[in-house]
Amino acid sequence: MLLPTEPIMESQKNRRSFLKKAGLGGLGLGMLMHASAEEQVDYLTQNVSRYSGPSDLKITDMRIAQVGNVPIVKIYTNQGVYGLGDVRDGADKRYALMLKSRILGENPCNVERIFKIIKQFGDHGRQGGGVSGVEMALWDLTGKVYNVPLYQLLGGKYRDTVRIYVDTPSANDPEGFAVKMKGRIDQGFTIMKMDIGIGLIKDIPGTLTNTEHWDEMRGWEQTKGSYGLTMHPFTRVQITEKGIEEMVKYLAAMREQVGWEVPVAIDHLGHMGLNSMIRLGKAFEPYNIAWLEDLIPWQYTDQWKEISQAVDVPTLTGEDIYLKEGFRDLIEKRAVDMVHPDPVSAGGYLETKRIGDFAEEHGIAMALHHASSPVSFM
Repeated sequence: MLLPTEPIMESQKNRRSFLKKAGLGGLGLGMLMHASAEEQVDYLTQNVSRYSGPSDLKITDMRIAQVGNVPIVKIYTNQGVYGLGDVRDGADKRYALMLKSRILGENPCNVERIFKIIKQFGDHGRQGGGVSGVEMALWDLTGKVYNVPLYQLLGGKYRDTVRIYVDTPSANDPEGFAVKMKGRIDQGFTIMKMDIGIGLIKDIPGTLTNTEHWDEMRGWEQTKGSYGLTMHPFTRVQITEKGIEEMVKYLAAMREQVGWEVPVAIDHLGHMGLNSMIRLGKAFEPYNIAWLEDLIPWQYTDQWKEISQAVDVPTLTGEDIYLKEGFRDLIEKRAVDMVHPDPVSAGGYLETKRIGDFAEEHGIAMALHHASSPVSFM
């Protein structure tokens, strides 16, 4: 008497034999037509991966590859599928590695559940890079499992193309700077951002007050107490009328080269206080600037509102803010005209979408910042 499992085992043996013969000699149309339906399906799908069962997925490992100054996260599973994510440029890989013990054994498709477990271990700036990178890797993995792009998992797409702004190379004279910006137009970019910091005019006599303080604080060195690590209101650096005139020369030369149709934003003006930033912003008004970025630290919500009300140029900040909660005051108080989250700092893809939705509800636009590797765009 046959046991109940014997017909099943015999059937599997026959299918394996059929596939083996088909693989050795190729499968003719006649053989395919006379094969059973089950054997036909097996043959036609033999190169299709069937090992990824979403409900049975588990995270088995997480490793980091340091590529330049960007740590890349790779999350492994028990089914051979993996996901990639970015830890923000210049961030410590340990911001991600310390999360490993929290996610091992979890189903990577449960992205929100895992995010709520690990988000307490992130913070503003590059300290948010670990949580963000892991979240990105989870979404990458989930998209592979279900064979759909990430935008489909987050509600579908709005458009087929996305306009990308480009940073521009610097030069120490207005005309040279403008020529380099024109080069970006020739490359096909249609919106740009120029970094015209006060470092460009520092060596021109009469442009800045307290520059000796800058020298004493070792400029942009990333060491404790340096100018670069001292918040804007506390450097005591101030710009003079002559300094403003010298800065405006860069904008005039820029418009002469690229015209008025191309939106141009301004970033990295320098570490100065509220009053100097308002004076500069007013001087920039005639040049139809797209936005003024990170004039002061994002935490100073009331000062941001004062700048926004005083200057007829859109204000923007947010690249170092972690989670939607970090944006709440800026948005609810309408302290800025635009928010600028970076997915590799803000908490990842879904949290960035939440930030954008929250800003939209309050009539505030969003531009995305990106300071990491191409992995974030894959």
